[in-house]
Amino acid sequence: MLPEARERAALLTDVHTEVHLDLTSTDDFLVEATITFGCTQPGASTFLELNGGSDVTLDGQPAPYADGRIALTDLGATTTVHVTARMPYVHDGNGMTETIDPADGERYLSAHTSMDITQKVIPCFDQPDIKTTFEVSVTAPSHWTVVANGALAERASGEAGDTWRFERTPPFSTYLFTVQGGPWVSVTWDEPYAPAPGGTLPFGWHARASQERELRRDADELKRITSACFQHYTTVFEPEYPYADYQQVFAPGLNWGAMEFPGCVVFRDSFLSPGTPTELEKEWVASTIAHEMAHMWFGDLVTMKWWEDSWLNESFADFMGYDVAGVAAGYTDAWTSAAITRKPTGYRADRRRSTHPIAEDTEKIVDVDTAFANFDMITYAKGNSALAQLGHWLGEDDFLAGVNKHLTAHAFGNADLADFLDSLDAATDKDVRGWAEAWLRTTGFDTLVVTRDSSGVPVLTRDGSRSHRITVSAYDDDMALVGSEDVLIGDENVRLEAFAGRVVVPSSGDETFAVIRPDEQSWAAITAGLSSVESQLTRAMLWWTAVDLTEAHVIAVADLVALADEHLRPESHPIVFEGVMRNLQLIARRYSTPSEVAGHLAVIADIARGAVEGGDPTLAPGASRVLARLSADRDFLVGWLGEDDVDPSVRWAAVHRLAELGDPSHIDVESERDKSVSGHHSALRARAAIPTAEAKEEIWARLMGGELGNHEFDAVGEGFWGWEQADLLRPYLDRYVTEGLDLARRSGQAMSDVIGDAFPRLPLTVDVRRELRAAVASALEAGDVPTVLARSWNDSLDDLDRTL
Repeated sequence: MLPEARERAALLTDVHTEVHLDLTSTDDFLVEATITFGCTQPGASTFLELNGGSDVTLDGQPAPYADGRIALTDLGATTTVHVTARMPYVHDGNGMTETIDPADGERYLSAHTSMDITQKVIPCFDQPDIKTTFEVSVTAPSHWTVVANGALAERASGEAGDTWRFERTPPFSTYLFTVQGGPWVSVTWDEPYAPAPGGTLPFGWHARASQERELRRDADELKRITSACFQHYTTVFEPEYPYADYQQVFAPGLNWGAMEFPGCVVFRDSFLSPGTPTELEKEWVASTIAHEMAHMWFGDLVTMKWWEDSWLNESFADFMGYDVAGVAAGYTDAWTSAAITRKPTGYRADRRRSTHPIAEDTEKIVDVDTAFANFDMITYAKGNSALAQLGHWLGEDDFLAGVNKHLTAHAFGNADLADFLDSLDAATDKDVRGWAEAWLRTTGFDTLVVTRDSSGVPVLTRDGSRSHRITVSAYDDDMALVGSEDVLIGDENVRLEAFAGRVVVPSSGDETFAVIRPDEQSWAAITAGLSSVESQLTRAMLWWTAVDLTEAHVIAVADLVALADEHLRPESHPIVFEGVMRNLQLIARRYSTPSEVAGHLAVIADIARGAVEGGDPTLAPGASRVLARLSADRDFLVGWLGEDDVDPSVRWAAVHRLAELGDPSHIDVESERDKSVSGHHSALRARAAIPTAEAKEEIWARLMGGELGNHEFDAVGEGFWGWEQADLLRPYLDRYVTEGLDLARRSGQAMSDVIGDAFPRLPLTVDVRRELRAAVASALEAGDVPTVLARSWNDSLDDLDRTL
């Protein structure tokens, strides 16, 4: 809780942690920790967190251990404590996560921490504003590789296994502690870096042994992206890279997409695609690599004091991820990807009752579960867009100067919004505090509206409260660009005299976080000539506008599908094509009625078929997955599975679709062919889609039985709610609420999150949607819904209301 966290932060100084982990037992693991710290009030008392330990001792004696805490009393000016404990392995991604790879039976252990989870692995002062150095050693089976925070100092063989000892780290927050152990396959190199001893740093990529083919396939590109981003950051950031190496691990069981552990970044292993990655997937990998590396400075070197300023980590890293993927790593369409896939999640989040300021009030983040829920697309996507607008408004030089002052002033410490604004203030004469009040301390987004005066001159109006510096572009009636202006729109309307009679598109460079509403003349030309717009970024932004208008019930789902039928077929840019396809499927799933959805899916599938048959190698991977997932042509799908060179991701999509259509006979065959973790999850997903009462009841029992791991639950939950199975699934809508709530109450934060993700999102009649809404609302009103699940369900209610 915040008050006692503040009290403890004021009490403790100069914390150092030595940890030894013995991972050789398959039953549990041993942790031995020595923690030294100073105290500003000798004689005071405090506590260490340790959640789930057994056989806990403190300084060799039975510990005063209760409710996940070890009491420390009568502190000296300097205190040293020794704690030993046995700790359990977990399978929900919150703690020392154990995974058995179905491909080869190999075992992996990953200390997936963050937030308040490190206490499930080691004893610690588990809050962001108490930083500690770490000296880590790990005993593990001799055929394993172990990576952790800190460069490897030595590896010694022993009877029980090998012991890996890592160098002492600089101080960082406990939520950033990790250890990753298993028979990893690795690609390593020495990265040039002049300030390092010897002029290089050890770098590496690591993956499960069964993913060796995929790692070798992608190794050159992964290395190139990593090196390009590193050289860029170490050029533009003034503080030196803070750590002694940089390892990156594709680890199983991670609940997040990736996690910025200092010197040892972890990615969800599904990022290493078993099949040919699509262009959008490639861009996502590049921007995620850049995102996590940015955290080495934003988040790891300088950390928020408390969770209300998590945006200082995530908004910056999200912005840097897309920007640096483009300017350094060569993924020049990263901002196009953001426009059609990332920013829409921010707009949707900002419409819900759970919206909050990017920089939230401290008092509202009362505990870590509340903070966990705020790691959302307000913090990521909207915060990213706000910083992009800030940089556009300030100019790159002043923006970067302020950022570097912030990083330098608070290196190895903690900072908050006021500290950041002080740094920006010193770098510019613009009113950054006024900007922050408007952008970071308020909710919602503005609408930029185009109207025409009586003489045909376009007038740009802002419906909202923020100033926006944007590009406004003019087109002829065939959507050929004829001119652009840099415009600052605030309280006063802007007359665009030079664009009289022209089609007008505000924010054509997608520079701000605001939706646009073109005038009638412009929208008619846009919908007639969307595929003719030269800039892929502008096309992506206009496609999102069409999706947004559909979600606002301004245009019908059928009209959006018809727009795609006309203008997505000639689309040649894979990022735009894949991004629009993803949005079309979301709209068809959430906004169609059961009687409409088959027709919409048929059109989307036929667009995909056209791209597959068109022969463009950049479009084919993404289009193939959509075609396999949506086609109702069973003979075509079976025939596709009969070909040996079909991509594994496409094969599983076809198997899933066939099962959904009533033919599950291909699941076992494909499972035998693909024994990987991704194959295991794909098989679970496909079995969950089988449209019989008996199959649904059997898979439901597994879903709610509490035995599935977090990613297994995700897979089953995704497959269960078949797109065209509304009648079959209706009895499970109420059961999802009652049984899902029961499972959440007896599980933890991670399981509450995946239960929320498994919300029934499928085409339903209006009456049934209202019944589902009433059931969820009733459960929430009754209370006793875990915080994380309550946040997710409230968001789902708002999405349902928008659909209705």
